[in-house]
Amino acid sequence: MRMIYLSPVPWASFSQRPHHFVDWYHHRTGATVLWIDPYPTRLPTLDDFRRKPPVANPQNTNAPAWLRVCKPHSLPIEPLPGSALVLKRLWRNLFREVMAFSAEKPCMMCIAKPSELALQLLARIPASRAVYDAMDDFPAFYQGLSRRSMARRQTQLIQRVDKVLASSSPLRDKLLGMTDQIELALNACDMQRLAPVESLDLGPKQQVIGYVGTLGHWFDWDLVIALAQANPGNRIKLIGPLFTPPRRVLPANIELLPECAHAGAIAAMATFSVGLIPFKLNRLTASVDPIKYYEYRALGLPVLTTRFGEMALRDKEPGVWIVDEDTDLRKAATDALASRSDRSAIQQFREAHRWAVRFSSINLTGCALETPQAP
Repeated sequence: MRMIYLSPVPWASFSQRPHHFVDWYHHRTGATVLWIDPYPTRLPTLDDFRRKPPVANPQNTNAPAWLRVCKPHSLPIEPLPGSALVLKRLWRNLFREVMAFSAEKPCMMCIAKPSELALQLLARIPASRAVYDAMDDFPAFYQGLSRRSMARRQTQLIQRVDKVLASSSPLRDKLLGMTDQIELALNACDMQRLAPVESLDLGPKQQVIGYVGTLGHWFDWDLVIALAQANPGNRIKLIGPLFTPPRRVLPANIELLPECAHAGAIAAMATFSVGLIPFKLNRLTASVDPIKYYEYRALGLPVLTTRFGEMALRDKEPGVWIVDEDTDLRKAATDALASRSDRSAIQQFREAHRWAVRFSSINLTGCALETPQAP
């Protein structure tokens, strides 16, 4: 059964959950996938004009033979009343391409972000099975009219699909109020991009506590500064785009480094002694299962993390130190830095948390996953 996949990220971006999902689906079915790149689903903000473009990563510039990429024409007006009338005119060619694709053979649809386009396609292909892969609490990323618009479209989407996949336990529990056709499908890690287990440096290294990722408004600067002050003999290395700068002078042992391509980020992680996930506790982080966790642990790193999202449920997992308000930051860092990972345990973790393993465990009844079909 062919697939139409509405992605929240462009095909040309570095490989993320959507890329691994369609790759898994193709290799399980042999079917062709029509990938639809995202378009703006909120009104623009001043920050959009201040941000630098992301570091280029050309790994997905070429699509495989079994995948077609569509780029919708659009304007950043979706939350405005009446915008659908304008957008539908811009999408006429896309509608024709999708209808031709779905007319050739039976087709299912996977929607990885709520949008007016997704609702329009569901209405045009009512006979297709449809899945909503809820990767995040999407309304939490927006404000005002854009948030209300996204919440409304997500509710409409959930009412129209056959199944919802939730990327974290808290998100599943939240969406259970809208549907009982929901299944947990946690995040995972692209193990092929990591160095072989036998080549990992599992010794003490330089006792660096490190973070790789965006430093946005969810990043807990107060915690990181307190951690640095409690452990003046250790370096804290922060790598990524700085969207929300700290409001005070940083201790000398905090090092800020610019964003790098994904391969460079993974290489940088391998030099850490401890992986850090210092996220604030708010609506945005409450539904998150951070891929950083899987990358850190797959590299043999212990993890220092706040009690947010799926991480709140990992306080008994090996190699995880949860940091709360009353945590002794000196002791937590010392204990994490002193811990050592076993190569066989790392290999077992990698095998258990591959994307293909994750997706193979979900039940997409009626989607012909057992026998590959010709594209």
